[in-house]
Amino acid sequence: MIKKYDGGVFLVEGQIISQNSPQAKAFDREKGKEQTISYEILKQHNAGADMQHLRLSFDALASHDITYVGIIQTARASGLEKFAKPYVLTNCHNSLCAVGGTINEDDHIFGLSAAKKYGGIYVPAHQAVIHQYMREAFASCGKMIMGSDSHTRYGALGTMAAGEGGGEIAKQLLDKTYDIDYPKVVCVYLTGRVGYGVGPHDVALEIIKETFADGYVKNAVMEFVGEGIDDLSAEYRIGIDVMTTETTCLSSIWATDDKIKDYLTLHGRKEDFAPLSPKEGAYYDGCIVVDLSKIKPNIALPFHPSNVYSIAELKSNLEDILVLTEKKWREELGEEIGFSLKDKISGGNLHCTQAVIAGCAGGLYENIVAAADILKKKDIGNDAFSLSVYPASQPVMHALSSQGVADTLMLSGATIRTAFCGPCFGAGDVPHHQGLSVRHTTRNFQNREGSKPTDGQYAAVALMDARSIAATAMNKGVLTAADEIEVDYTVPQYNYNSEIYRRRVYNGWGNAQPQEELIFGPNIADWPALPPLGESMLLKVVSVIMDPVTTTDELIPSGEISSLRSNPLKLAEYTLSRKDKNYVQRAKDVQKMEQLRQNGQYSEEIGQYLATLKKQWHLKEEDILNIPVASTIFAVKPGDGSAREQAASSQRVLGAGANIAASYATKRYRSNLINWGMIPFVYDGERVFCVGEWLYIPDIRTHLQNGDETVDAYILRQDGAEKIQLHTGELTADERAILLAGCLMNYYKSK
Repeated sequence: MIKKYDGGVFLVEGQIISQNSPQAKAFDREKGKEQTISYEILKQHNAGADMQHLRLSFDALASHDITYVGIIQTARASGLEKFAKPYVLTNCHNSLCAVGGTINEDDHIFGLSAAKKYGGIYVPAHQAVIHQYMREAFASCGKMIMGSDSHTRYGALGTMAAGEGGGEIAKQLLDKTYDIDYPKVVCVYLTGRVGYGVGPHDVALEIIKETFADGYVKNAVMEFVGEGIDDLSAEYRIGIDVMTTETTCLSSIWATDDKIKDYLTLHGRKEDFAPLSPKEGAYYDGCIVVDLSKIKPNIALPFHPSNVYSIAELKSNLEDILVLTEKKWREELGEEIGFSLKDKISGGNLHCTQAVIAGCAGGLYENIVAAADILKKKDIGNDAFSLSVYPASQPVMHALSSQGVADTLMLSGATIRTAFCGPCFGAGDVPHHQGLSVRHTTRNFQNREGSKPTDGQYAAVALMDARSIAATAMNKGVLTAADEIEVDYTVPQYNYNSEIYRRRVYNGWGNAQPQEELIFGPNIADWPALPPLGESMLLKVVSVIMDPVTTTDELIPSGEISSLRSNPLKLAEYTLSRKDKNYVQRAKDVQKMEQLRQNGQYSEEIGQYLATLKKQWHLKEEDILNIPVASTIFAVKPGDGSAREQAASSQRVLGAGANIAASYATKRYRSNLINWGMIPFVYDGERVFCVGEWLYIPDIRTHLQNGDETVDAYILRQDGAEKIQLHTGELTADERAILLAGCLMNYYKSK
């Protein structure tokens, strides 16, 4: 089904050749790297002096209403006068304006006023989810787009796109560059044809299953090629591509053909098409061969998109697999998990209580048409099971309505909603307590569906393709794969109507109006002042997370809490609230110690270590009073999931100075730490950190200025200190300067 090569490969006459094979001797690896689609696009967007150290400038930017207020506030504090490139502000995450009173709509009005003042593009609520709008209006062959959402992926349309934190968007708005080393490029070679009832989510989940755990494509570009692409429609490719985020890759790109040309032509942008394909002898750092013909309808059980089984396999071994899954939960997430999958077995079948088809992955025209074909002249029943369908944009909704597809779904008992990302991050269609929701959305992390374990609420999500979701809905919630039923699938012509956007979207690109005033709601607050890095630092460990992976949802909750994202101090009150309920108070206690220090006083706790600091480093009391005090966390592998910068900034405004990790799950989380002035330390030793331990890191400022990647740190004892080594990893000159300044805003202010 899927084969992964241990080393690099060449693409020769459309076939894969291992670098270790005799035939590979005729080809040059370094020259071959330049023959990939990825190399050509990166080269065209690189402002740096060489291709090893990229300084990338993107063609367009996109943010939604969880992130754009903070980004604009960051850019304003850094000297923003007008947006340096097209910047799309969509309103698809916090569209429910009853949550938190007026604060969501206040942010929308702020976004509109910013689009007017700085020359942006504003897409009102319910018009489109962020990625669908960018596909319909911006994605172009050979271009690059950055978005402040992790699922910024438009590779199927020939656009190399990346989801990054708000700091990186702010840099682009200020006409700065995105600086990375040249990434690995991994070939995804598609063969065969997909079988009956198999949708794009099934293919995507299979790829995620085979690549997530071992980090095969971590921080790499996935380049899709092979004859298997030919029979896939543009939307089918899009549905696979958007899920590449869950492999932890950096970006993606696909070979393009007439189907992509037709897609862009349909959307009035024929001139944006260009044929993309690797050149003869292209070299890749790795290769994944996917035989599409062998993929079956899949399900990703809670609590990760990589926890994948074929539905047939699950049904054949139902209780055994569910017991194994629950055991895995408790090993990774703790015994307090108050949810059971086994309880959903009745009569030998798995019973689901809710279904959702939504967002940038599920809400595509072809997915919804297929679901309607399955549910035609059938119904989902009048019991607890429900089905919600969210078309990804108003143009998609218009087409579904004009073709009668929406009527079919409504007559089946499904409800049709407007474009909204809520079900994907816990702000819409929250299941009932102990409910199991099956969803064609992007993620199924713990509590991402919106339940609150701290209030005794537990629910869970399993991911499936829209086709199998519709088959399950047809059977009133009994798990059913799309290949178990007979359906006459139709593909009515999609007619895109651009008038919908023309009449509602504000397009101010190239027409900044400096005289316009920003409109601030009462919840919108500026970032608090953040101090520069001291010469040395004292860090107190205030949380230790030993889970194999920590998601950004666990670092800062998604769902309705995100409505507070425009007020940094209010949002920070919920930092790690779903992982360590004592974190906020511990961090605040350290913050108070720092305030005492600034007033020339030692806290009683730090006073315990004065003798050690004086004796071992020959420090005087006035020297010790000049050492800033901050908090830190240790996590095994933090940062999987969302690009939301608040996962880092919320720690920072509570006085954090660093993270310590065995490794970081994604580049974007590490970048968020840096942009908010927190050093992304890596510890590869064997000791276990404990809450309450103090670390002294002497001369950290000098180490960063010198470009040192390894520093000595000391675990303080009352009678001495234990020496360990921490690593910063490679930092660019700008990243070091940002850390020295204390954050991105300080860095740009100083310039």
